[in-house]
Amino acid sequence: MTTTEKKPEYKVIGTRPIRPDGLDKVTGRARYAADIQLPGLLHGKVLRSPHTHARIKSIDTSAAEKLPGVRAIITGQDIPVGSDRIQDMGEQASRLRFIGENVLARNKVLYTGHAIAAIAATTPHIAEEAARLIKVDYEVLPTAVTVLDAMKDDAPLLHEDMTTQELGQKSTKKSNIASHLRFEKGNIAEGFKQADLVIEREYHGKSVHQGYIEPQAATAIWATDGQITIWSTTQGAFNFRTIIAQVLKLPESRIKVIPTEIGGGFGGKNFPYLEPMAALLSKKSGRPVKLIMTRPEVFEATGPTPGSYIKLKMGVNKEGRITAADIALYYEAGAFPGSPVNAGAMCAFGPYNLENARVDGYDVVCNKPKTAAYRAPGAPNAAFAVETVIDEICEKLNMNPVDFRILNGVKEGDRRVDGPAFARIGYQEVLQAVKDHPHWKTPLTGKNRGRGFATGFWFNGGGPSSCYISVNSDGSLSMVEGSTDIGGHRASMAMVAAEVLGVPYDSIKTSVGDTDSIGYTSLTAGSSAAFKTSIATHDAAEDVKRQMVQRVAKIWETTPENVQFKDGMFSLKPALERHMPFAELAGKLLGSGGPITGRASIEARVPHNGFCANLVDLEVDPDTGKVTILRYTAFQDVGKAIHPSYVEGQMQGGTVQGIGWALNEEYVFNQNGQMSNTSFLDYRMPTALDVPFIDTVMVEVPTVGHPYGVRGVGEPPIVPTLGAIANALHRAIGVRMTETPMSPSKVLETKWKADPAKSKNGAKH
Repeated sequence: MTTTEKKPEYKVIGTRPIRPDGLDKVTGRARYAADIQLPGLLHGKVLRSPHTHARIKSIDTSAAEKLPGVRAIITGQDIPVGSDRIQDMGEQASRLRFIGENVLARNKVLYTGHAIAAIAATTPHIAEEAARLIKVDYEVLPTAVTVLDAMKDDAPLLHEDMTTQELGQKSTKKSNIASHLRFEKGNIAEGFKQADLVIEREYHGKSVHQGYIEPQAATAIWATDGQITIWSTTQGAFNFRTIIAQVLKLPESRIKVIPTEIGGGFGGKNFPYLEPMAALLSKKSGRPVKLIMTRPEVFEATGPTPGSYIKLKMGVNKEGRITAADIALYYEAGAFPGSPVNAGAMCAFGPYNLENARVDGYDVVCNKPKTAAYRAPGAPNAAFAVETVIDEICEKLNMNPVDFRILNGVKEGDRRVDGPAFARIGYQEVLQAVKDHPHWKTPLTGKNRGRGFATGFWFNGGGPSSCYISVNSDGSLSMVEGSTDIGGHRASMAMVAAEVLGVPYDSIKTSVGDTDSIGYTSLTAGSSAAFKTSIATHDAAEDVKRQMVQRVAKIWETTPENVQFKDGMFSLKPALERHMPFAELAGKLLGSGGPITGRASIEARVPHNGFCANLVDLEVDPDTGKVTILRYTAFQDVGKAIHPSYVEGQMQGGTVQGIGWALNEEYVFNQNGQMSNTSFLDYRMPTALDVPFIDTVMVEVPTVGHPYGVRGVGEPPIVPTLGAIANALHRAIGVRMTETPMSPSKVLETKWKADPAKSKNGAKH
């Protein structure tokens, strides 16, 4: 690990304390959603469609209802029909009726694994047997599994009443293209006239899954007074509460969502799949109900990232200045509209200061599970295209790829193609860190080896966040915040409070509150959680400090202006001859005016954009096409690392996920549109044996609008990975890859197409 900036220095922030939840997790004490056990608990099972596209003619549940032990069965008819109002789902949005129809199909199934019915029984085995007894009469329909198939003129329509939203205006054209958006800047026709070199390429990307280890699980109690309590593995309890209330057409006040420990999410747990079903089954049975997905269900029925088709045209002059860029993004939304094409369009040209550019984005429904967010959703697909074309330009111009990006790279004040101007950013500093790094300076030798470089941008999110801090009589603090802890969040927030109040880090106990015990907090998503909640925590700690100063002033019979607070010590000004430690004052609170609790609820909307770069060395086996990663260095502007170990972990984790996406991971479908690799045995995620240690370089350029300059760090690391690997692969074997994953078979096919004479069996391959 390398950090390029050391100032300002803090006493707690920037250190590496032990995470508070670690012991519970390694000893098995931590409770995940599947661990919830309640008196009278029933077990649920979901019947799912074996067909990719079919009309539901009838559902007969009579035989299942007669099975001993079955207590309740629901179908799509038990879900209220939703409106066409758009509901924010975190990093994406969808119509309310589509959200309900994704939970339980009503008239049609739109993908293999689409939920048809749910059963609650006294044992999981009885529930599973009951599911087999349900008879569904289907009318099987033609399918359109990929984005290109779905856009054909004769493609079967998934939604007969859906028309394309064309540049913000509703059209009359019925199509699988749900919407078309455009961002434009300057005059691209004039820009291409100024170009001395123009390159046009097309790119294809397959769907990949987030790969979280913990499957979705939920337990619900619908009490006789109408109050509903739900335990869930979720990235945002308040977001779940809102969506569940909308799906069931209930007031939010009747629903309490309790977030459990979470075994990974990466955007895949922004949306509830099981929770509305568990609640309805509980209402019908009068008992608590638990539902747990199997691994095949996770793959088939939760959202992957979108497959995509991208067309890119870019022009440059002889000096290496980009004169024009035009990109069209066609993203798979899955069964219902709402792909991350908007985010992809915002990020596509993010690192580059372009005078003339256009971005078109198309949201296309197809017969796959509804697309969900996945770590910088939409951005890696776009960056794969942009970064490989730029690498090709650098090769043709014989220009250093880092210098090319320094020349064309954005700086503070530059305006993005989609409109916003950058505040303080660290892209240029990241590029300089690459040039100064030994990895860049050390020559790579060896046959069939290549070094690749690429950069990436993610705009980073914000949103509302809340934090409460209570002072205990022994000087310790109890802190409640609303952001789901996925990557060490509780530790980082405790560090912020300790920094403000001058108390020991280990004297602060931090917990994630449910929707009844903390103020509204948006999702742990969009690289927003640490940014927004550290502001709320800082403000809550300042509130504690303010009240404590007032209290000690009361005890000393002076005014608050005469009290100094520094490093956990209260002193009387001006001579500072009187002192009282924080812990001593905490012990006097109950006798001097009552307990003290600091509170803060904030809305973080300040931009804290994230930039990163990847440098990778790899080797290609010319006989098998297998790619071996030899060395990898990830560079990122992190603003200010609260807990450097967690920042490193985010950078390394995102990079490894990007490696899997680039080289191996994909949804494989058979001729009927059914997924063929629904297990971790067949869905090839990288393990520790597949990657070397990922070196990290943290560039610290503090962001504006934050007390410590923190930026979101979770999502940018995955963005440049696909492009960096593709560029390295080109330098290793001389071919340009335009499709992911760049698996051994694809590498060999591309190599043979480029030079059929070198194929072992000629051009037949």
